Amino acid sequence: MKRVGLIILVALAIVVNGQDKNKQKRETTMKFNELTEFEKFVIEDKGTERPFTGIYYNHNEPGTYVCKKCNAPLYRSADKFDAHCGWPSFDDEIKGAVKRTLDADGRRTEITCARCGAHLGHVFFGEGFTLKNTRHCVNSVSLNFVPETKNK
Repeated sequence: MKRVGLIILVALAIVVNGQDKNKQKRETTMKFNELTEFEKFVIEDKGTERPFTGIYYNHNEPGTYVCKKCNAPLYRSADKFDAHCGWPSFDDEIKGAVKRTLDADGRRTEITCARCGAHLGHVFFGEGFTLKNTRHCVNSVSLNFVPETKNK
C-alpha cells in the first residue's frame, strides 16, 4: 500500500512539474504591454485605483474592454452599467475571459484576466443592480478600450 501511495505521489509530481514548465513556456512566449509603475501596482501587485478617478468610470461608448497587460477581450460595453461605486461595473464577462478566485481576505472574490493573470478587481453578487445580480467592479487602469467599428 505504501508503494502505491509513493508511485501516485511521484506521478503527481511529474504531472505538476510538466504543467509548471508549460505555464512558464506560455508566459515567456506571450507578449505583454509595457506598464507604468501605477499600472504594475494595480495589475501585478493587486492594488486598486481611487474611486471615481478612472478613465472608464463614466465611459459609455460601444466597444470592447480588453486587458491592459495582454489585450485579451474581457468585457462588452453592452454589459457595463453605473453602480455608482466609483469603478467601471459590468454584470457579465466575455465567456472564459475572467478567472474568479477567493481573495486573500477570504471575504471577496478577486477577478483576474484568464489569459495573463492581471488583477482586474472583484466580483460581487446579490446586490440587485441588474437582472443578472452580479457586479464586476473593475479598475479602469486594468483595461484598454477598443471602440466598435462601424461598417460603411
